[in-house]
Amino acid sequence: MAANEDQEMELEALRSIYEGDDSFKELGPTCFQYRVGDNGDSKAFLIDISWPETYPDGPPTISMNAFFNNQISPAVKQSILSKLQEQVDANLGTAMTYTLFEFAKDNKEDLMENHQPHSNTNAPGNDITVETASVTATSKKKDKKEQLTKAQKRKLADKIDHKGELPRGWNWVDVIKHLSKTGSNEDD
Repeated sequence: MAANEDQEMELEALRSIYEGDDSFKELGPTCFQYRVGDNGDSKAFLIDISWPETYPDGPPTISMNAFFNNQISPAVKQSILSKLQEQVDANLGTAMTYTLFEFAKDNKEDLMENHQPHSNTNAPGNDITVETASVTATSKKKDKKEQLTKAQKRKLADKIDHKGELPRGWNWVDVIKHLSKTGSNEDD
């Protein structure tokens, strides 16, 4: 019973502390998620913390299995989890969800120091390959467009939206017009 009271108090505290913080999500009454780092940050990661029945006397479950973390290597994830586990061991018996989230925020650079973002800035050879591939892809598209007549190109340009894409259903047959044309021919 005391564990549930502690959980209720911690839940209220978390809600008030993180009110309006987009990085914090309450996934359930005993399950929370926090994004460490900003959106678009290559070193950002998500931490999921779940409370078992015995929490805070028993350790919470900490996970980094969110899809958001797929760009992080298993070794870096394991390193982060082990450092968070050290904090759990030091704070066992007390409400520690806030402490764990803040530890991760304060130590983000250290926790992610071995993370290699999937960008091409670190490997100059990759830049060339990517650029070559994109040039090849665009030249193939241009080849297809060159086969169109001027009239076809004009019609196509009139249909393209601001993203350079054709609207959904642009080549669908208008069933009503089609049937009315077919029906009028049969009557004649």
